[in-house]
Amino acid sequence: MERRLTAILAADVVGYSRLMGTDEAGTLARLKSLRGEFIDFKITEHQGRIVKLTGDGILAEFASVVSAVACAAEMQRGLRERSAETPADRRIEFRIGINLGDVIVEQDDIYGDGVNVAVRLGSIAAPGGIVVSQSVRDQVGNRLDVTFEDGGEQNLKNIEKPIRVYSVRLEDLDFADTASMKNSRPSIVVLPFSNMSGDPEQEYFSDGITEDIITDLSKISGLFVVARHTAFTYKTKPVKVEQVGRELGVAFALEGSVRKAGARVRVTAQLTGATTGGHVWAERFDRDLTDIFAIQDEITHAIVEQLKVKLLPQEKKLIGESPTLNVEAYTYYLRGRDFLYRYSKRYFELARRMFTKAIELDPNYARAYAGIADCDAFLYMVYQVDVPLEGILDMSAKALALDNKLAEAHTARGVALSAARDFDEANTEFETALTLDPNSFEAHFLYARPAFQQGKIARAAELLERASEINSADYKPPALLIQMYRSLGRDSDAKAAARTTVELGERELVLHPEDPRPAVAGALALLELGEKDRARDWTTRAQAIESEDLISLYNIACVYSHLGDSDAAFDLLERVTQNGRQFWRDWIENDSDLDGVRNHPRYGQLLTLLNERTSDFPTK
Repeated sequence: MERRLTAILAADVVGYSRLMGTDEAGTLARLKSLRGEFIDFKITEHQGRIVKLTGDGILAEFASVVSAVACAAEMQRGLRERSAETPADRRIEFRIGINLGDVIVEQDDIYGDGVNVAVRLGSIAAPGGIVVSQSVRDQVGNRLDVTFEDGGEQNLKNIEKPIRVYSVRLEDLDFADTASMKNSRPSIVVLPFSNMSGDPEQEYFSDGITEDIITDLSKISGLFVVARHTAFTYKTKPVKVEQVGRELGVAFALEGSVRKAGARVRVTAQLTGATTGGHVWAERFDRDLTDIFAIQDEITHAIVEQLKVKLLPQEKKLIGESPTLNVEAYTYYLRGRDFLYRYSKRYFELARRMFTKAIELDPNYARAYAGIADCDAFLYMVYQVDVPLEGILDMSAKALALDNKLAEAHTARGVALSAARDFDEANTEFETALTLDPNSFEAHFLYARPAFQQGKIARAAELLERASEINSADYKPPALLIQMYRSLGRDSDAKAAARTTVELGERELVLHPEDPRPAVAGALALLELGEKDRARDWTTRAQAIESEDLISLYNIACVYSHLGDSDAAFDLLERVTQNGRQFWRDWIENDSDLDGVRNHPRYGQLLTLLNERTSDFPTK
């Protein structure tokens, strides 16, 4: 039996029996015409698949939630236009419900609660309207200029638990001319540049160039630029520019490739109209590697010129500034940043070496100092490595002294202050980072952890929701949201986050089979969904991959807590907390995944032991 997570669209004709009773032949003919000439085409255009047709209904599935909502909106607007001159008593209108859910696949059909919820959502939609579940609303985020109206939790027929529902306001939608296009600013997405070096190890270099072009373009107030993590969800996907433009609501797309060989580099770039697919500008740069900063600068200025964007004097200065002029230091920094994004002890240590080498080559490289501060803070807090706390604070202060407008430097300072348990100052730094870069995944994701440590669970959930919107391909935000939602009493949201975690965790295990954390996160998500046997299998897989990673051991303890194996849970928790960092005590006290062991005698003993161990550690 195959199961998968999918976006389900269920549509049915309003007043179908009345229409058939009034004019059976005419109704069938109009409905057939609408399907053949418009509806089926729209579903196909948005990469959907029609699962089944009934007399008055349509069931379709989409791999992308964004595509499902965009398709539904275009359908409803198109149907409204087509029936504008039709008498009201003969007008064909649809109600549409959309849900992101787990389905059972049998041949070409799909079954299960995911389908049932979509159908029930459609039944409560207004004629010509769309109603979606919380999971759909969370996944769409700000990718479309969609206004969601919160309908609260509703009891749907034959659905066991209440579902939080949202209505889509069609009057605010115009997918032929989306908000970012209606905005006076031109809009652009920079798609990940392809690595043409013939060496997968050079992927970090092409990714780094893409990120830095996004960073430069984002400094321009007259331009709307899609965030880095959203753009990178299209990495390796065979999609057309027109589809990307439609899904993201942008007018232009920049594509390119990078070939690095020895001391030479070749960069190609082309700017395309995202609505027409027509080429606007293209260029190939064959240069010495030392010219890489000049190439990025030329690409940025070419886009500004082609899109007729006016640069403010300060913006001209900002995009003309390079964080370093040492290309070797830049290369080490890009490698370190690639390692840092993987968030594990081994990769933190590797990233730190790369950042250190970058600083040796350029002692004024602010981003490299920020990278070291991030690595050391996590090694100190999470992995209990004996890193001097003052050194972490000094490193983050150095980054800010070199560039106080660098969002990642403020984020690093926030992480460092969190490690020192100076939460008030840490919160200020994180808020500054978010002001400087509202699309920073790292600032939102890393801010959520100290917010949780402070017991600010609702704030932590908000930050993780935004992090998940910015980077919908990362399993970590929805994995952490499961327990946040549970603590907040948002059970249906916890289930939706769990389903997303399982799907994304499976993908991550394919990409990085050496990393145990997605398997453990998936195990906890499966427990939330009531699938204990699969959870045990995923836990066994994680233990086979790695038996020393503290994050994995802690989360496996949470699995044992859910399964009722208290002694196994405490055995692991004692291993995790043996060096006494306060970080872990905060999580143990606030984490709802450990609710199953709080009444056990060893819980009080563990907290007492932690109090003794942490008393010797400085807080500042």
